[in-house]
Amino acid sequence: MTTIIFFLAVIIGTMAITYSAAKQTGTTKDFYAAGNRLTGLQNGIAIAGDYMSAASFLGIAGTIAMYGFDGFVYAIGFFVSYLIILFIIAEPLHNLGRYTLADAIAVRFGSLWLRGVVAMTTLMITIFYMLAQLVGAGALMHYLLGVDYTKAVLVVGSLMTFYVVFGGMVATSWVQIIKAILLLTGTLVLSLIVLSRFHWNPSEMFAHVSTITPLQEKFLQPGNHLNEPLETISLHLALILGTAGLPHIISRLFTVKDAITTRYSIYTATWIIGAFYLMTIFLGFGASAFVGYEALSGVGFGGNLTVTLLANALGGEFLMAYIAAVAFATILAVVTGLVLSASSAFAHDVYSHLIRRGMASEREQVRVAKFSSVAVGLISIWLAIGAEKMNVAILVGLTFAVAASSNLPLLLCTLYWRRFTVQGAIAGVLTGLISSVVLVILGPAVMDLDHGLIHRAPIFPLTNPGLISIPLGFLGALVGTWLSKTDALADEQFERVLFQAHTGIRQWKGQKVEREGA
Repeated sequence: MTTIIFFLAVIIGTMAITYSAAKQTGTTKDFYAAGNRLTGLQNGIAIAGDYMSAASFLGIAGTIAMYGFDGFVYAIGFFVSYLIILFIIAEPLHNLGRYTLADAIAVRFGSLWLRGVVAMTTLMITIFYMLAQLVGAGALMHYLLGVDYTKAVLVVGSLMTFYVVFGGMVATSWVQIIKAILLLTGTLVLSLIVLSRFHWNPSEMFAHVSTITPLQEKFLQPGNHLNEPLETISLHLALILGTAGLPHIISRLFTVKDAITTRYSIYTATWIIGAFYLMTIFLGFGASAFVGYEALSGVGFGGNLTVTLLANALGGEFLMAYIAAVAFATILAVVTGLVLSASSAFAHDVYSHLIRRGMASEREQVRVAKFSSVAVGLISIWLAIGAEKMNVAILVGLTFAVAASSNLPLLLCTLYWRRFTVQGAIAGVLTGLISSVVLVILGPAVMDLDHGLIHRAPIFPLTNPGLISIPLGFLGALVGTWLSKTDALADEQFERVLFQAHTGIRQWKGQKVEREGA
């Protein structure tokens, strides 16, 4: 009963936020970018809320509890990724873009074909990631509340669509801010309880867990889960490089007024994310100590219920209900951001620029954005219901691999390579996208003699394709560029991109920097 009360509190609270936000969402700028009104602190907390997904909260803590040191290696990969955003991506992208990644690219390349390719990649990445979150939400609600999986997915899917349609980026941002605060509070409480049981001495905790798990002293050493060096490198390349290409993270760079505020947003997000991942050590080790390896492995769900089991062991039903509600809010916030990114890609990039050629009115754009949000929500719900038994780790890995292999080469080459051409941009994006998907299908995540979607030995040996697909994405951009001719105005286009990226001034020699289609 307590769990139901907490779940209802989350739903009612987020609906109240959406109702308030709906009054502030009348233009495309409001819907896509919260009117650029968020402060650096607000946006930083929202970025952290967007990034700290259920996979982070539940999955990493479970992996640490089961495998020790190797679980924390995942957290390091997620955390380090923000250094790339901070030093290379954030400010230039804010200065170039308006609402989406395609906006920033269009400052240099006005190609509608390229905008369409970028929009397609955005839609694929967001739907892959959203599907993983919805499947996890269905499993969590089924276990904690006894709700049928299909009904659970329908509830979460309907709520996320409601938030976006009526509140846009304003509602999405505040849902993420509240979720981040709840998540940090819950994680901190659990971490302090765990640490207090070891007399506030982390060394005592490390010594204890190294004697009670089946791995014994190996629990604190690498190689228990990530025992293949190439697989480890491939995974972390995707995690570290892929974050900079995630559409729902990129869209957050456009919700503040200037580049300085963008930088402050990333600073804030980095500190919050760092603190959160540091605390996952206490969650994982605490679960090993107070729940036990056998109980964790026996409950199933791949260790994803570790945090709720730990909360129950340390604080009983009340604390478990609170943590379960936090996990639910985490899923809601992340999928809401994903729906908004997907609908922005369709309404702003595909409909407004490709179909209407920039002639759509403000009111028409907002209406199409809301309709596309409903369509994205329905498609995601339908796919998630059919994917109940699917290993969501495949989708998470694929999401980061595609982002790193297609969007990152496009971003870096557009910002920093003078010779880069529109043909190279299209070739790089498509090469990264296709190679990532094909290699995942040919790998052990899909091909397995016993448990795979395809019952045969894998052709490609790695679960995560990043080690191969990321270089292929850059290679596609390189080859596509060198096989194409540069435009007579290519140097001037690059110079004005550099000028706008580093100054934020949207004028070049007395003319607007944005080309037609931007």
